[in-house]
Amino acid sequence: MNYAETLGVKAKEAEAVINSAPTAVKNKALTAIAELLIDKTEYITEQNNIDLENAVKNGMSVSMQDRLRLTPERIKGMADGVMKIVELTDPVGQITDGYTRPNGLQIIKTRVPLGSIGIIFESRPNVTVDAAALCLKSGNAVILRGGKEAINSNKCLCGIMREAVEGAGLPADVIQLVEDTSRETASDMMRLNEYLDVLIPRGGAGLIKAVMSQATVPVIQTGVGNCHVYVDESADMDMAVDIADNAKTQRPSVCNAIESLLVHKNIAEEFLKRINERYKKHSVEIYGDSITKSILGENISDATETEYATEFNDYKIAVKVVDGIDEAIAHIRKYGTGHSECIVTKSLDNAKKFQTQVDAAAVYVNASTRFTDGGEFGLGAEIGISTQKLHARGPMGLTELTTVKYLINGNGQIRR
Repeated sequence: MNYAETLGVKAKEAEAVINSAPTAVKNKALTAIAELLIDKTEYITEQNNIDLENAVKNGMSVSMQDRLRLTPERIKGMADGVMKIVELTDPVGQITDGYTRPNGLQIIKTRVPLGSIGIIFESRPNVTVDAAALCLKSGNAVILRGGKEAINSNKCLCGIMREAVEGAGLPADVIQLVEDTSRETASDMMRLNEYLDVLIPRGGAGLIKAVMSQATVPVIQTGVGNCHVYVDESADMDMAVDIADNAKTQRPSVCNAIESLLVHKNIAEEFLKRINERYKKHSVEIYGDSITKSILGENISDATETEYATEFNDYKIAVKVVDGIDEAIAHIRKYGTGHSECIVTKSLDNAKKFQTQVDAAAVYVNASTRFTDGGEFGLGAEIGISTQKLHARGPMGLTELTTVKYLINGNGQIRR
């Protein structure tokens, strides 16, 4: 039995307890997690600083360091997020449908936990807490595998959560961390069919592709966000500038930040000059087509197929001037990843057309793509943004971490 299998065995044992745990017990454990995170803020930041020092030594980009960093404010934010999950309705046991058949059979459709969940993610230690808390509230055991860049932070956070969970009367193994960050162990985890009911990768395109190609466990694809803002001819110029700025620069390292900007040719000159002034404040590197370069100058880098297809996760953006909404939609169909897309427009017809024809988990009219988030959608924290269509799509909150069970009650019926 390899290392990943030993974790799988423990997860299944813990699953047998957590999947039927009362809501009050789960909430007690979550409250204890939130309190202990605050109490141990200094210890968490100490361990996180070790990861940050290593990141600098290894040449990690500034934007990726931001994903890794845990400040007292962010730790409080994690604790607050856990408490929001406490306040959410427990989906386990909810009856979603019920009816009586002509033969007298009473059929009830109810929500139950998925079981044991594996989560593979990159250098965002806040995911460690969000994911564990959501799995716990929805009655699932979880095995977490973070990137080596955040190993000290993740070990610290998981230790704190396991202590809190055990203190609340639940098995510590409801939450487990893969402390061996080798590729071999990750590959072993992707093949834990006997122990894991689902695997959720959360990270960049490289991670998602690796998991999708190697895993034999069922996978829910999340995270890859090549997102766009299309500025229509009728757009309110001030609004368009604010949205394009916020969607790129508010936090460029996350999956709901935009990577490409599409602009109607009739307003391109005014808009591009205004957004360029905003982007200069953040030193955003612009890749543009020939029209963009003619407007903004030859210092703009060429936008090729590569740039339009890239999730930068950085202060970089690809720009294209288009003839109209049809070309914008065609561009998104070619390069988009089904995450979040936005149109800025005053035209109700174009707004409806964009939302109808653009195939993505979240399609916005006149609002920043940065809102594609479990907390912003009122779901509490989320385990990721699903960009696929089976089982779950969009922010994956508590309900998306459950499945259904049919309960059938009879009084002796037999099928003839």
